[in-house]
Amino acid sequence: MFKTAILMVWVLLTGSACAQAPVKNAPSSATKVRTAPSVSSSHASADVTASLQAQANAQALASVQAKSSPAPVNAAVQVSSPPSPVAVPSALPPARLASGDRAMGAEELAIADRVHQGHLACELGATVRLDADPSQPGYFNVRGKGFRYRMHPVATSTGAIRLEDKKAGAVWLQLANKSMLMDQNKGRRIADECAHPEQVVFAQDMKHNPPPKLFDTTGMGR
Repeated sequence: MFKTAILMVWVLLTGSACAQAPVKNAPSSATKVRTAPSVSSSHASADVTASLQAQANAQALASVQAKSSPAPVNAAVQVSSPPSPVAVPSALPPARLASGDRAMGAEELAIADRVHQGHLACELGATVRLDADPSQPGYFNVRGKGFRYRMHPVATSTGAIRLEDKKAGAVWLQLANKSMLMDQNKGRRIADECAHPEQVVFAQDMKHNPPPKLFDTTGMGR
């Protein structure tokens, strides 16, 4: 009987201990419930950090690409407008450009120094204007009414001063007392009895002091 009583007390104590066990474990569940938000917050913080890191990497990559790629060039800056034409005073062109112009030699330049220049009056009211070409020594511009030539000296065996425009076939022949312009292609004189002031003086002197005759014909035929 005594043993039975002791056994019943032990059962009651065991049942009471089992009933109190879930109550002791309840705070542990609460602790789990309270720590769950902490775990979720950690994941959210990690996601935000990863997003910021991705944005920083993208910005760094864009900066590197911008530095390596060539800068855009403004086409309007590269294409320069053509310079405005500058007015250049034109010199008087030569009277007639002969093909195959060449530099004059010493003999030809010596002849050119003896050529009478300027405005020369000729017979029948004709005139001839003769000027040296400043751009090329030894060449002359010979012009008048209806003609215009570009001439250069040609050496002769008689010592007469001769200028030619071979392309046009024109010849200017200067003697001591007069000059004449001839067209060899047509076989005619364009201007004759042309005289420079020095030639006029020489012609007058010839009238007053005629040169001696080559042959003395006095008393011939007697």
